[in-house]
Amino acid sequence: MSIDLSAPPIPFSFEVYPPRTEAATASLHETIRHLAAAGPRFISVTYGAGGSTGGKSLELLTHILRETHVEPLAHLTCVGSTYATTNALIREFLDAGIRSFLALRGDPPAGASEDDVYLGDLESAAQLVQLIDRVQAERSPYSEVLLPGVPGAAQVARRPEVDIAVAAFPNGHPRSRHPNEHIDALLAKQAAGATLAITQLFFHADDYLTFIERSRRAGVTIPILPGLMPITSPSRLKRVLELSGEPLPSDLAVALEVEPTTSGQKRIGIDHAAALAREVLAGGAPGIHMYAFNNHDTVLTVLREAGVIAEAERGLPSA
Repeated sequence: MSIDLSAPPIPFSFEVYPPRTEAATASLHETIRHLAAAGPRFISVTYGAGGSTGGKSLELLTHILRETHVEPLAHLTCVGSTYATTNALIREFLDAGIRSFLALRGDPPAGASEDDVYLGDLESAAQLVQLIDRVQAERSPYSEVLLPGVPGAAQVARRPEVDIAVAAFPNGHPRSRHPNEHIDALLAKQAAGATLAITQLFFHADDYLTFIERSRRAGVTIPILPGLMPITSPSRLKRVLELSGEPLPSDLAVALEVEPTTSGQKRIGIDHAAALAREVLAGGAPGIHMYAFNNHDTVLTVLREAGVIAEAERGLPSA
């Protein structure tokens, strides 16, 4: 497969989102150039709710594919989509050369609940994982390779495979109905064919490490990358909490509120994220996934201060 987390140095990756204007496009291309130069295992691109940025997502993914040596990873959601629409979208990405995906169920449109909107033909991320794998299998024709020296003998050629990542929730999914439901969901995604999980944001190392321990005991074996974002202002923290449903990290919130300068708040966010990266790596994390917020300076500084970029060789655990 294209995403390999087993080889040193410490694997790291980034998430960006599609630009909304032409000016933002040029700026993001420059950001991607800097991110790619650092040597990530992949750069993921988000997909807008209801397909609002689907075309721009594909444009950005193909830019990464053509202009860098980094694997692009496409986000896909299934809420509100028909089976046929999702099937066609997967084929469009595959036809463009995209071989890595993040399969997400997705959320209802803003202001709508699950009770009053059409949620689509696919009911879960696990079903989306299965569909991605099935579409890829259908696109890869059956072929044989002749065995040299054995007349008339042939071996079935191995079909190209795809990497399919899924989301994980260290502190539970906001819609979980019982304490272990998010782990049961992760097990279902693994059984469906997921090859990697990436966590939602968390703010304390124990959130991730405890989640890993519980997941492994339950039977989850795929790598689980911790997802980190440097929180560099009170307004960003507020927005992140609104989107994720995570509990307020009071220590970080107080530190950001009492710091009067923008540069000081940025330093607090970088220090917090770098310390978090060091702690989860020390606890066995197989790498670091950074939510870049379409900016390269901050996340690259975090990785440097955490020793991820500078460290050339290190054996990796299998968490």
